[in-house]
Amino acid sequence: MLTRKQFLKGFSIQNQGEYKITAWHHLIFWLAYFLFNTLRWGSYYDDFLLSLKGNLIGFPIHMFLCYFTIYFLIPKFIFKRRFISFSFILIGSIFLMVVAKFYLTLFLISNNVWPEGPEATSQFTFNYALTMMLGEFYVISFVTAIKITLDWLSASKRAARLEKEQLQTELRFLRSQISPHFFFNTLNNIYSLSLEQSKKASETVLKLSELMRYLLYETKNNQQPLDKEILCIQNYLDLERIRYGEQVKINMEVTGNIEGKKIPPMLFIPFIENAFKHGASKNIGNVCMSIKLQVKDDDIYFTVSNTMPDKRIGDKMKKESGGIGIENVKKRLALGYSENDYNLDIYTKDENFIVALKLKSK
Repeated sequence: MLTRKQFLKGFSIQNQGEYKITAWHHLIFWLAYFLFNTLRWGSYYDDFLLSLKGNLIGFPIHMFLCYFTIYFLIPKFIFKRRFISFSFILIGSIFLMVVAKFYLTLFLISNNVWPEGPEATSQFTFNYALTMMLGEFYVISFVTAIKITLDWLSASKRAARLEKEQLQTELRFLRSQISPHFFFNTLNNIYSLSLEQSKKASETVLKLSELMRYLLYETKNNQQPLDKEILCIQNYLDLERIRYGEQVKINMEVTGNIEGKKIPPMLFIPFIENAFKHGASKNIGNVCMSIKLQVKDDDIYFTVSNTMPDKRIGDKMKKESGGIGIENVKKRLALGYSENDYNLDIYTKDENFIVALKLKSK
């Protein structure tokens, strides 16, 4: 339902490329309506001059009642749920305008104020008042319907834009979810390697640079080539290998044709980071981690499994499986894919914590 603020924005507001209804649109609408009505009743009377005179009196009344209703009565009374007051004021306003129309027609045009009526009328009768009021209701309803429809379309486009902005915001937030500790530890490792004058120092700096460049620049697009996402994962894993050393054994397997496949950027990294966070960092022994990515036609299958520590920590992992990063991925999947285009399972099996994602490539 439209809010009062949305309704009051009216035809003349521009909502960032959604609609720009100006005074010219108002003028064109009323001129077209005026011309149509003049020709219609002129043909009916077989007197176009009489029709023109009648509409010159009637249309200012139409316009006043329409704008009075949509810009004053509806915001002031309907949005405040004061329906009885709205009804009385609207009916009273229409009645006063019908009285004004009657006398203007009588004094300026003809003694027969109702040429389309069943008989010549020069008196303000109940039938005349009722028929004219119903005609005004018709015009008000018609214009109000147009106004509400345009506001609804504008609100729909605004909602779609906000949803898109939300996706981009969540992506930026998700990008920041790669733990700062990861970068600090990597820099410490690079420092240690430089003190030892190890050849791995330059290679580590290069991988960290590639990963940070990907995070800062490559993730701006809504869709990213799958091969770039895989390269990001490999750089991430290489840096984590330096961080954990022999404590973690990582096996990554990619099968199928990845050419031309696209996915939302940074979609897989949170699952892998989660595996390190709840696996390697909480395990006093060795940890085995398996990452499998398989492409079959238009389907992409991504699975991450890691050895769980003891049962207590494993149970805690299961409870924490809905962390910020993974929750953001779930939201992105729900917003970016239909229910039939993806499936996400998070479960434990044979002392392994497993995340399995299936989605359609775009």
